Amino acid sequence: MPSLSDHARQALLRLAREAVTQTVSFRRLPAQIPSDGVFAEKRGVFVTLRVRERLRGCIGVVEPDHPLGESTVRCAASAALKDQRFSPVQAHELADLQLEISLLSPPLLIRPEEIEIGRHGLLVVRGQQRGLLLPQVAAEHHLTPEQFLAETCRKAQLPLDAWRAPDTQIFGFTCEVFSDGDQAVVT
Repeated sequence: MPSLSDHARQALLRLAREAVTQTVSFRRLPAQIPSDGVFAEKRGVFVTLRVRERLRGCIGVVEPDHPLGESTVRCAASAALKDQRFSPVQAHELADLQLEISLLSPPLLIRPEEIEIGRHGLLVVRGQQRGLLLPQVAAEHHLTPEQFLAETCRKAQLPLDAWRAPDTQIFGFTCEVFSDGDQAVVT
């Protein structure tokens, strides 16, 4: 997939920030969600929120059922209020909030020996259980491919070695990652 233009990246970041601000301040989504250009594409997206470099929420969709504009708004709002690992973002945190958007390539089956740390994100599926970690997680935590697989299994609430089982599917994907004030990074 071709990288987005700087204008499109900034427009998505503005939309995500508006969604977080509206949701945290007024408990509502933005009234107008753009539906043309990049906003009309159907792509997997994750929105990550940080306050002073600390993770504050991260929610996304892998299989895009809705246009990117709508998915970005819903993921940003959910990251602010519904990530069960954290208390909801408060209005006083908005000024310090950093947003990061990860646009996903379609997930494809991958063999463990093909995993490239920093390039691939992982989705582990076994029955109804699923766990996903973005490429930047493995790079930030200096994980080996086996550790990355184990942590993705943990996220799916599976045994750490479940990735070795024949009934477990492993999918890899890449991301275009961009955030407030950063240049785009394609992984």
